[in-house]
Amino acid sequence: MKKGRRTIIHVVQHLAPGGIESLALDFITFGDANDDVYIVSLQGTKTDAIAKWPRLQAFSQQLIFLNKPERFCSKTISDLCALFKRLSVDVVHTHHIGPLLYAGVAAKLSGVRSKVHTEHDVWHLNRYKHQQIQKLLLNWVKPVLVADAVKVEQRLNDLFVYAKLTTIHNGIDTKHFLPGDKLSARNTLNIPKNATIIGSAGRLEAVKGHDLLIHAFSLLPKQYVLAIAGDGSQMTSLIGLVKSLNLQERVLFLGRVDNMPCFYQSLDLFCLPSRHEGFPLTAIEAQACAIPTLVTDVGASNETLCPNSGRLVAANSPSELASAIESFQFNTGSPRDFVVKNHDIRDVVTRYSQLFAKEA
Repeated sequence: MKKGRRTIIHVVQHLAPGGIESLALDFITFGDANDDVYIVSLQGTKTDAIAKWPRLQAFSQQLIFLNKPERFCSKTISDLCALFKRLSVDVVHTHHIGPLLYAGVAAKLSGVRSKVHTEHDVWHLNRYKHQQIQKLLLNWVKPVLVADAVKVEQRLNDLFVYAKLTTIHNGIDTKHFLPGDKLSARNTLNIPKNATIIGSAGRLEAVKGHDLLIHAFSLLPKQYVLAIAGDGSQMTSLIGLVKSLNLQERVLFLGRVDNMPCFYQSLDLFCLPSRHEGFPLTAIEAQACAIPTLVTDVGASNETLCPNSGRLVAANSPSELASAIESFQFNTGSPRDFVVKNHDIRDVVTRYSQLFAKEA
């Protein structure tokens, strides 16, 4: 390793708005100023990614896109080997199974000494094929394996006999996600000022369960309004569902929201109705803004909740969502202190930096 300076590469499947991708950007923002940090996206191009997620523009010089095709591509491994050698990479940190396959193998072949793989969710490992692929990769690449939640660590221990396993919870920038004035935030977003606003944020994909939350709203009194921040392939079908339930005045699709603290500050309650999850950062972000949070009991969502103000509800049940929302107790105190104490990104990056140094 170069004395006093490291070259660290984080490898993700794609760079689009999401928890893993935001975490990767935070490694650049909050990493050691003496380190050279890059993010490699296996799929996509820089131009397209920045157009869809303008936040990336500020990091443009540290982003590398390989534009890998959907199918398996051995050339991608060769390209990564060449990249790692050209940059004299000291640390390769992979996120999810695709990056482990391509960048993990390339790091091993290139002689990169420090290899770390973070598992952000384990529901994909319900597939036997994924279990076998990951087992082979772990045994050959031999990275330090990091679980981002206790529940993830438990599942990994059930599946693999692997000594180098630790848990580091993900975090968010608690100096960016702050409490704010609710009325001002609602004015900014042009959402109703006197309604009870329930918010949800994330990719509009079936796995996120927005359809379940919309069905729940058909069971709630009219003073409840749902504001959804995000975009995705399910947008058209969700709009159709809202029309079929005659909820056009009570369900607001905000699309991509660049000022997410403002979105959270506008809410009375944040709700995450997912069918599957890893360790959802949106729940942490909302609570950092002092917004009480309701999540479905999937993945490690329960580990994100402030024990005093958060609430857990069964997944895949609009009626239980509706009941939990209507009976929610809003006077249980702010969850912000819980987030600051347990999930500040600066502490997360420090722990990873120590891990990188230990493995060098």
